[in-house]
Amino acid sequence: MSSTSAPFRFTVERTDRDTAARLSTFETPHGAVEMPAFMPVGTLGTVKGLPPAAIRETGAQMVLANAYHLARRPGEEIVRQLGGLHRFMNWDGPILTDSGGFQIFSLAAMTTIDDRGATFRSHIDGSEHHVTPERAIAIQEALGPDVAMVLDHVVALPNERAVIEEAMQRSVRWAARSIEARSRADQAVFAIVQGGLDPQLRRHCAAELRAMPFDGYAIGGLSVGEEMDDMLATLDVTVPQLPDDRPRYLMGVGRPEDLLEAIARGVDLFDCVLPTRNGRNAFAFTDAGSIRLRNEQFKLDERPLDEACPCPACRHSRGYLRHLFAADEMLGPILVSIHNLTYYQRLLAEAREAIGQGQLGELLAAKRAGWSAAAR
Repeated sequence: MSSTSAPFRFTVERTDRDTAARLSTFETPHGAVEMPAFMPVGTLGTVKGLPPAAIRETGAQMVLANAYHLARRPGEEIVRQLGGLHRFMNWDGPILTDSGGFQIFSLAAMTTIDDRGATFRSHIDGSEHHVTPERAIAIQEALGPDVAMVLDHVVALPNERAVIEEAMQRSVRWAARSIEARSRADQAVFAIVQGGLDPQLRRHCAAELRAMPFDGYAIGGLSVGEEMDDMLATLDVTVPQLPDDRPRYLMGVGRPEDLLEAIARGVDLFDCVLPTRNGRNAFAFTDAGSIRLRNEQFKLDERPLDEACPCPACRHSRGYLRHLFAADEMLGPILVSIHNLTYYQRLLAEAREAIGQGQLGELLAAKRAGWSAAAR
């Protein structure tokens, strides 16, 4: 099963035997992405502390940057004049840019939203800015990523149904305006399904967006305060409403267990700051649970974080990595960020292999057992 919209092509090669998981390929102007896939977050055109070569060595195929932040600094026209985002950040693989809907949500105290768009004050200097759906597309067309996201209206959860419905309906109207505003044939545009935790609103939003000619569909408005069970129930309702022949992207959700659960429900693409943010805070992910390197118990620990991991952090002992954080040496956050990204990419590679063999359920059960044993 495949869809063709030159220069993009999405092909589902295999579905899992017992789950809704899909093994697929998304071809873009800057290369193909094997899915399910995880995108490291490079908000300002950089994955914090890591050069592009190090990101590539983790196994990453595609990265995410943020149009809102890049429009504030250095400005999308500067990026365009310096050759576009790929050349600007020296990343030759696919790039997706978020439009900034979540950032506007996070600045709620400084933001006013109506049907025209969002008016807010910059988190940098307090200056006033106005972003419309059309402006969000124009910024991303100047930046030049492979995939641009529509501007959407994000609200906190839990919330009143009327508030969630208003934001959802506005997101649909903004999506229609985004389609009208696009002009680059070499840039895919993804819609974003909103609707909070309400099944009826999610189905309605998905149906409205499915009727529009988007190249992919994202599930937004999660990981904003809801419980994991609520998130999974929302995916159970939403994912079956999305087209089978387009990529499905779950925005901003990224604990390892969340990724596998979402993959089992048919999600193809992910991003999250968790692996790098936690890496900068001495928190390492492993199949045997998380390791908090600042703990005294690792002071004399000669073991690597993970015997099987090929990353540069795992060439050192836990004791040495702990020392780096205790001494406030920048190498510590760099190494553990690399380790965490490598862990995520290895996890997604395992998921792709398991789907290819029709065994994602077995992989999910094994990973759950390791993580839960460590939590006891």
